[in-house]
This record gives sequence, structure tokens and C-alpha cells, in this order.
Amino acid sequence: MADALIAIMDDGAVRTVTVNRPDKLNALNRATLEALDTAFAEAAADPAVRVVVLTGAGPKAFVAGADIAEMNGLSAVQGRDFSLLGQGLMRRIERMPKPVIGKINGFALGGGLELAMACHLRVAAETAKVGQPEVNLGLIPGFGGSQRLLRLCGRAAALELCLLGTPITAARAAQLGIVNEVVPAAELDARVQTIASRLASAAPLALRGILDVIHIGGECPLGEGLEYESAQFGLMFATEDMREGTNAFLARRPPVFQNR
Repeated sequence: MADALIAIMDDGAVRTVTVNRPDKLNALNRATLEALDTAFAEAAADPAVRVVVLTGAGPKAFVAGADIAEMNGLSAVQGRDFSLLGQGLMRRIERMPKPVIGKINGFALGGGLELAMACHLRVAAETAKVGQPEVNLGLIPGFGGSQRLLRLCGRAAALELCLLGTPITAARAAQLGIVNEVVPAAELDARVQTIASRLASAAPLALRGILDVIHIGGECPLGEGLEYESAQFGLMFATEDMREGTNAFLARRPPVFQNR
């Protein structure tokens, strides 16, 4: 059943979504992509959820790629549709109105790296490896890998990872800007929890505004991006959270944001 392909756990305002196919190294087949899409749609709509953590089950993999056994039998049209399904999920995650943290606990290859890159922040265990090895299968990245690599780390690194298809270490991924932080594997859970807790206590509407101005404004010419930032900045003045934040600062007390 599709609901067995992922696991969902809430801890206060933090929801953890886990790809739950450890026997397949959490490979992404169609059913798993659809289950993830539903999970993120529900998280976006749930006012009790302020932050989402995305990870993979088991000690070896975040997500080791798309399901090669399923892809092997696809026609050209079916392959295009499979790519569009994956890209739709990645776009949903990227455009989530709440921060999404990718907890990269192991291999993030192919579709797994594409899934991680759609997250807003990425924290990797030092033992993790990432890469776009599709060329070794006679394929190219199909879930947005070429485009997000280009935007995250530039043309040279994107060409290296996609043309050679060789996985790189978490440390190298951090140097290239693919992941934000690398920690010892034993400290990964605690570090991600610290970040998630901090985000969960921040002003939700301000977080949403930041995600919007960076993702939408970043695709515009500079002048239009600056104008969009000013419009979103002005909207914050209509929120109770902005009044709470500024009043708390002036009163030298911690703010308590209500998402209003």
C-alpha cells in the first residue's frame, strides 16, 4: 500500500516525513512519488505544522535514486510522464510555504539528490555521498537535477557531476554549496532537531515571505525582484506577528508568534 512507502511523525510543530523503502535503499518509484506528493500537500495545509524534515529510512540511504527496475520497462512517453511526476513533487517541495529540511543520512543519488536539492536547507552526515549518476544508465537527470545543480553550484560543478556521474563526499558537496552543513553521523539527528526547533519558533509568515522572495524573486530580473521584496516587506506590517516581534524586541523579551 502507498501509505507504507512513507512514514510520518509529528513532534510539536515539526513533521518528519521518511521515505520508507530501506530494502530498496528508498528508491523512488511512481507510488512513492505520489505518496510524497500527498504528504507534502497535507503538511502545507496543516496549520499545526510549521517545519518539515525529509529523510530516508535505514542506515544506508537518504534516497539512492529512482527505481531502475520500474524505469527499465517504460516507453518514451511513459518516461516523460515519470519525469514530469517527479518534477511536480520537487516543485511542490521547493514552493512549500513552510521550511523543509533535508536530513541526508546516507546515499543521495540521482532522484535522491534531486529530492534533497528541492529542500530549503540540507544537512548531511559526513558519511553521506551525493551524485547524479544517470549517465551510467544511459540517461540524464529527469527530476530537475541539471537545473537545480546549475543554480546551486554553477555550470562547472553541474557539468562535472552530470557528465562523470561519480558520487562526491558530503564534505565536497558542502564546498560546492549543494549542502548547507555536514556533521558526524551520530550528531545528525540532534543537529537537524536544533535547526527545526529554531524554525518552528520563528515567525511563520515571515518565513513564508522569505521563501517567496528568494524563490520567486530569484527567477526575476534584479529590478523586479527588488520590487517584489518591497511588496512582501510591506505585507509583513499587516501581521500580528510583526507587531509581536517588534514589541518583544523593544520590551527585551522573547517573542511568541501566532501565525497571524
